[in-house]
Amino acid sequence: MSQTESPALANHLMETVLPVRPAMVDRGSGVRMKPGMVEDLIASGTAKAMVISQRKALVTADGLWFGDAAPLWNALNGSEGGAVAAIYLGATLTSSSLPEGTSVVLFTVTEPPAPGIATVPLDAEWAGFRDVAARLDAKDTALFIEASAISNWHATHTHCPQCGTPTDIEAGGWVRRCPKDNSEHYPRTDPAIIVTVIGPDGRLLLGGGGPVDARNYSTLAGFVEPGESLEQAVVREIGEEVGVRVTACQYLGSQSWPFPASLMLGFTAKTDDAVARPDGVEVTRARWFSREELQEAVLSGEITISTRLSIARSLIEHWYGGVIEDLQP
Repeated sequence: MSQTESPALANHLMETVLPVRPAMVDRGSGVRMKPGMVEDLIASGTAKAMVISQRKALVTADGLWFGDAAPLWNALNGSEGGAVAAIYLGATLTSSSLPEGTSVVLFTVTEPPAPGIATVPLDAEWAGFRDVAARLDAKDTALFIEASAISNWHATHTHCPQCGTPTDIEAGGWVRRCPKDNSEHYPRTDPAIIVTVIGPDGRLLLGGGGPVDARNYSTLAGFVEPGESLEQAVVREIGEEVGVRVTACQYLGSQSWPFPASLMLGFTAKTDDAVARPDGVEVTRARWFSREELQEAVLSGEITISTRLSIARSLIEHWYGGVIEDLQP
């Protein structure tokens, strides 16, 4: 800050950041540290539970299916679906399909029970997040993403990385402890940058992978490497993927993306380059769009862009300056 700048001006947030999405769940990081809290909560008869198996959750036409935790826990443990783990997800902060303040636990099971057994209703089905994201409300979306991330971590971190001993679950499912060396292991989150690149004429650069004639286009993204700042990752990834040199970038917002455990950190970047050269591996096609060209291409069905639930869409519409109309089925 220079001597002529006022503290108020220096600390003022620019009005270009993405809106902050409020939390839907109080994760109770202090409450879940109490030994046996999940078991006590299930036994209380007041908690609700969702179920995940093989990265899919039980859903109905209305959204996520929540069962009464106590009878569901007993039924799942009495079935042949394999080991069942219970994880505390938190208490709801808003009212929707569940009243505000409802405690929610996650049950993970190796083999998914068929609807109609283990208290699962006949109209329920197993679905991945991408399959049902468009019909979930904000609370269901938050719980599904949280549950996916933590269940993915448990499924891939069953043993101590130091000695190979099977670890025990503690802290409501948010810590795994090695009984041999007493080391504690916590869920990991992998930072990834996702970027709208703006050319010297104000046009937006979008790209995509897979077949070169595919219609889907989105923002460019990549993982942050150890020892690298977020801004350095933006410059490196854009340079590697499309051969464009970033001259400036600004952070706009973030979104959890549990596939398997990413935190998408959204940026907008500027470049003086007007030509993009896809690397042919991660990005097979890249294209510049003016605002008019992008809207026309979407409405004609020439291209598709990311769904409204994604930070990619938020970043694109932030550049666009409003809502981009989708092609109606």
